[in-house]
Amino acid sequence: MERPEISIEFAPELHVFVAGARRTGRSPLRTDGSSTLGHVVESLGIPLTEVGTLVVDGRTVRPAHIPVDGETVTVAAVARPQQLPGPARFLLDVHLGTLARRLRLLGVDAAYESVDIGDAALATRSAAEQRVMLSRDRGLLRRRELWAGGYVYSHRPPEQLKDVLARFAPPLLPWSRCTACNGTLRPADKESLHEQLHDGTERSYDVFAQCPDCAQVYWRGAHHARLEAIVEEALQLTAAARS
Repeated sequence: MERPEISIEFAPELHVFVAGARRTGRSPLRTDGSSTLGHVVESLGIPLTEVGTLVVDGRTVRPAHIPVDGETVTVAAVARPQQLPGPARFLLDVHLGTLARRLRLLGVDAAYESVDIGDAALATRSAAEQRVMLSRDRGLLRRRELWAGGYVYSHRPPEQLKDVLARFAPPLLPWSRCTACNGTLRPADKESLHEQLHDGTERSYDVFAQCPDCAQVYWRGAHHARLEAIVEEALQLTAAARS
């Protein structure tokens, strides 16, 4: 028996995932007659974390839909800002350390694994802690146990940050988290930090914060202007995404 043939089209935002021949409108695709539409889409290279709606002959269907011969399928990208089933809390894989630190700078809850613990362990943590898994690893984002996930499209941390903020519009509370461990910072008086500060720092600054989890100390030092620029741009982007 001849396999069913469908016609499929992808939103421009998803073209990065598919072969060049499928980036120019509708194209024919033969299926095995038993696989779900979600499986078909993933087999073409698109993690379902990046898919918004699946439309078959004008009606919205679930990924469990099994395509039949002659159907016309449109695959839309996820809507932005994306609605999450819970708080905007994130988990980043080993390759996204700079992005994790920038999210923490903005007060976003961003857990990060500095060593490669494997896809299975990351997916399990995502589910257990209800965190959005951020990664450039398509295989990881296809794991069914993920609570939620998002593909990081750029290699460059500034563009990565813009993308995550535009997509998820998380609440921002800059300067409230430890960029080293993700703990919540607390104000600290200079006297209590005497043993941890160099003489020049102690003489030059009066306002400090400290992480109760890892004891890291923070103050507005030489790099503050650069960090402030990151924060200000992020606040503007998030405000625009919510409007």
